[in-house]
Amino acid sequence: MRFLIIGLGSMGKRRIRCLQRLGQMDIVGFDPREDRRQEAVDKYGITSEGDMEKAIKAEFDAWIISTPPDTHLDYGFMAIENGIPFFTEANVSDPRGSSMAALVRDTGILGAPSSTMRYYFGPKKIKALLSKNVIGKPLLFTYHTGQYLPDWHPWESYKDFYVSKRETGACREIVPFELSWLAEVFGKVTTLSALKDKVSDLDCDIDDVYQLLLRFENGLSGHLLVDVVSRPAVRVFRIAGSLGTIEWDHTANQVRLWTMGAEPNAYELETFDLGAGTVEAGYIHAEEPYVEEMADFIAAVNGERAWPYSFEDDEAVLDQLIRAENSSDNGVHQ
Repeated sequence: MRFLIIGLGSMGKRRIRCLQRLGQMDIVGFDPREDRRQEAVDKYGITSEGDMEKAIKAEFDAWIISTPPDTHLDYGFMAIENGIPFFTEANVSDPRGSSMAALVRDTGILGAPSSTMRYYFGPKKIKALLSKNVIGKPLLFTYHTGQYLPDWHPWESYKDFYVSKRETGACREIVPFELSWLAEVFGKVTTLSALKDKVSDLDCDIDDVYQLLLRFENGLSGHLLVDVVSRPAVRVFRIAGSLGTIEWDHTANQVRLWTMGAEPNAYELETFDLGAGTVEAGYIHAEEPYVEEMADFIAAVNGERAWPYSFEDDEAVLDQLIRAENSSDNGVHQ
C-alpha cells in the first residue's frame, strides 16, 4: 500500500514507524517545514513533499493526518473530495465535526478518527477484567493523568507548537483523548460537572488543569483529573466495585486487582505486569498501541473489518468536552 503522512512532527514520525513495523514501506511525508521533511527522510528513508498540491495529484491508498488538531478536518475534507480513505490524530472540538460525520456516512469513504487510548495496555486489561465481573458492580473511579508541558517535546519549546494555544491547548486535547476509552468501557455519560483553571506559571494562555465529575448511565460515578503540571508524568486509575478494586499504574506498567478473601476484612491481591513495550528515544509511551491502531486502520482500508471508532463517536466525546467547559464557566451541572 502507498501512504501519505500529512505532518511530520512528533506524531507524524511515530506513524511512519508504525507503518514500517507493519511492513508498509511506500510512504510519502508532507510538511511545509523543510527541516522536518529532511529529518524524516534521513531517519526513515521515506520520500518527502513540501507542496500539498503536488501531493494531492499523486495516487495513494490512504492519508494519515498528523497535523495540529485545528487543521485535522481541513485535510479530512480534502481527502473526501479526492476519494481517499483517511485517518486523523485525536481531535479537539471542531464545529465541523458533525458535517464530517455526515459526509463520511453519505460518501462511504473511510474516515477514521484516532482513539489510541483504547489500545493502551492498561485500558484493555481493565476492560477484560470488568467483563469477568471480578469486582462486582463498578461503583466509582478516580483517574489522574498529567505530564509537565515542557516535557512533552523536550527537543523544542512548548511555546512553538499547538499545545500552548488556547483553542488547542494541551489539557484541552487530553480530556477527550481519555474520555474516548472511558466511554468504550463504561458507556454514556449522563451528567457532568467540571472545573478548569490556570494554576502554574507556564508562559502560555491555556488552562493547565481540568477536573471532571462524571455520572454514567449505568450509575457509575467518576472523577477525571487532567493536568500539564505534574513532574514526573503520572497516569493512575483506580475503580472500586462492590466486591473489590482494580488499579492501573501506567508508570509501573501494572494492573493490580484486589478481591475479597475468605476472612472478614481480608483481601487477595493479584498483580498483572503489562510490560513496558518499545519506547522510542524522546518519547514516554510505548509504540505498540499505536502500531495496533495502524494495523486496524489498514484492515479497515482493505475492507477486512470495520473501523471501531466513528466520527459520531468522536462527536459524542467532544460534546462532553464542551459541556465540561460550559460547566466550569457557568458553575452548573451539564
